[in-house]
Amino acid sequence: MIKRELIYFLTAVMFFTRIPIPFKVPYSSEIMNKSQKYFPLIGYIVGAMSVLVYICASYLFSKEIAIVLSIIGTVLLTGAFHEDGFTDICDSFGGGYGKEKIMTIMKDSRIGAYGVIGIVLLLLLKFLALVELAHLSTSLLLITMINGHVTSRFAAATAIYTHKYVRDTDDSKSKPMAQQKPSYTSLLCSLILTIIPYILFDSWLFIIPFFVCYLGKMYLTMYFKKHIGGYTGDCLGTIQQVCEVLFYLTTLTLWKFM
Repeated sequence: MIKRELIYFLTAVMFFTRIPIPFKVPYSSEIMNKSQKYFPLIGYIVGAMSVLVYICASYLFSKEIAIVLSIIGTVLLTGAFHEDGFTDICDSFGGGYGKEKIMTIMKDSRIGAYGVIGIVLLLLLKFLALVELAHLSTSLLLITMINGHVTSRFAAATAIYTHKYVRDTDDSKSKPMAQQKPSYTSLLCSLILTIIPYILFDSWLFIIPFFVCYLGKMYLTMYFKKHIGGYTGDCLGTIQQVCEVLFYLTTLTLWKFM
């Protein structure tokens, strides 16, 4: 049983990060589907990278430069996996009218003006929010980085339970996950993994950013359902990126004005 769960976890690591696995891990649609319970753990890995880079860089540079380097570290670790999905959504929904046109643009690997503008604004907003958090409290910044990465991935994963997958191409990376909805036991496992840092930080205020993220996920999935009938892998990446920023902004607002 432990070996099987380890395979599920390593599958999630290989899917969402560039971390090399030194041995061969079996793959199937069923394994990919069951690996979803460990998506929050990917948030821990990416969040830990962000924290580690920030701490190391802050000994040499200003807080602002350290935050930029921490963001670069997470992008390199994930291969800009979710950022790429966000740019595709900006391009397809910004330049497409009707489901067929939107889906056609979404499949195009080229990036357009909407995608460039969208990702620049998103990263700028993420940077400025983290800078303000850093000036409030270093410990608050570090726990928010981890919570933001974990919670946003949990929020994105819940869309698999609540909405229909609509992209039907065989080369889609998210298709194996969407072929069969995972059990609600897996969802409960993901939720437990997500709330661990909330308990460790011992502050009830973090429950508010959690729900704000989920509300953001609900709005985005309703928007996607209205225009294309469900979600795609790019939609999940967009949910993760937007919810991460929502988490930072909500946390900043709470600690700044309360």
